[in-house]
Amino acid sequence: MFNKNTEDSLKKRYFYKLSTNFVGLVISSITQAIIPRGLGPKSYGDFNFLTNFFNQFVNFFDMGASTGFYTKLSQRQRESGLVSFYLYFSGIVSLMVIGLVIITQWGSIYIKIWPNQNIFYIYLAAILAILTWITQIFSSMADAYAITVYAEKAKILQKIIGLILISLLFVSHQLNLANFFYYNYIIWFFLCVVFIWIMELKGSSILKNLNLPFKKIKEYIREFYHYSHPLFIYAIVGLIEGIFDRWLLQLYGGSIQQGFFSLSNQIGVFCFLFTSALTPLIMREFSVVYAKKDYVAMAYIFRRFIPLFYSISAYLSCFIALQADKVIYISVGSTYKGALMAVTIMAFFPIHQTYGQLSGSVFYATGQTKLYRNIGITFMLIGLPLTYFLIAPKQNMGLGAGAVGMAVKMVLLNFVAVNVQLYFNSKFLKFSFRKYLGHQLVSVGCLLALAMISKFFVDKVLGMGTQIILSFILGGIFYTLMAAIFVYCAPVIFGINKQDIQFILKYIKERFLRLSER
Repeated sequence: MFNKNTEDSLKKRYFYKLSTNFVGLVISSITQAIIPRGLGPKSYGDFNFLTNFFNQFVNFFDMGASTGFYTKLSQRQRESGLVSFYLYFSGIVSLMVIGLVIITQWGSIYIKIWPNQNIFYIYLAAILAILTWITQIFSSMADAYAITVYAEKAKILQKIIGLILISLLFVSHQLNLANFFYYNYIIWFFLCVVFIWIMELKGSSILKNLNLPFKKIKEYIREFYHYSHPLFIYAIVGLIEGIFDRWLLQLYGGSIQQGFFSLSNQIGVFCFLFTSALTPLIMREFSVVYAKKDYVAMAYIFRRFIPLFYSISAYLSCFIALQADKVIYISVGSTYKGALMAVTIMAFFPIHQTYGQLSGSVFYATGQTKLYRNIGITFMLIGLPLTYFLIAPKQNMGLGAGAVGMAVKMVLLNFVAVNVQLYFNSKFLKFSFRKYLGHQLVSVGCLLALAMISKFFVDKVLGMGTQIILSFILGGIFYTLMAAIFVYCAPVIFGINKQDIQFILKYIKERFLRLSER
């Protein structure tokens, strides 16, 4: 059974992940105001177009193997050969990605694959995607070894260093596309090195047993093939869809629309920061209890955490959606005012992204990769013609909606696909699908109503609509107070109960008394 000690440990690790995400939220709010302003919509769009392309390619070559590696390492933490094998695999993937760029350059076909892009930046984007992926692997290893606390402290340090560097580039007027790539190299390489050092220090060396016998390599290949081969078709379709979406937006909308969508996507990421901290930890707990075939514990974890963190994500997303005009003005200025509708729509994406990642972790932890593949492929295939219809110009039988069309497609398909996943999880873990679906709709509906009331009260009743920053702050305070009252009166809507509220109030009271004693 999922005992209290396990839950306490999970809470501690989540607290440190949440602390990192909170620091990241503050720092990202500052950097998000700096980067798009410094680069401008075109360069900002080019950077996101190229990095998205190579992130998609890395994910294709990975084919879910990194998730399988994390799941297996969580269950077999002392198996150094597993780590060594995956390091070899990472090196092969890295060579394949660079090889792809070399081939396209020789054939001069890179001009069609990456419209209006310089080959120099294409190489920079490919290397950055590899570096980011490898660093994320080391981060997941830290979670698997349950040394999350140390890893999160390293991430906080990295974010602070990153803020200092990007600020220096901005004030010295050196923030251009090339320097922005170099900036990313520095902060990701730094984090990668620190992760390795922490694991060495804590006795989880990644350098043990590098000389694997051929027989052992074959065993690992068989094991990962069994885990990942159901995802091969899924990876291909995912690659096509992921590249097709951004390529079509680049082709018909250009770098400016690419920049608008990238901004809307980045602002949506802010809403996901609090809940994304829980995803790798929940996946680890699912993996551990599934190894014991403890389905009761798995159902408990699902019920205990997923509705709660869905509600937290909805709380942030609904407010951002209703305040999108102010968010854009405060964060990046009037240059990006054309992104208003895209930002409003994409603000809702993190709500079901939370459900998708947390609920999807059940499929990975239990090895149900075939079912996960089939659900994913179905909606990606639906997404291809939908993307074309929404983005292509009217003369080509489309709506020509640009970044707005992309946002509509992302939010709509994500909502439906995630609830299909939820349906199958409800069958596996034996809980009511209708109850969880109803919770999603009621929670978002209530929070949207509160966000509308707070905006109307501050902008119209108090007459502060023209004082953008003050209006945004007061609106957030009023919205939060109303949400807190609502949670107290109807906690079930937010995935908690009266005991949770009493615990929170008691904790706040104790902290207040300690501070007052000082």
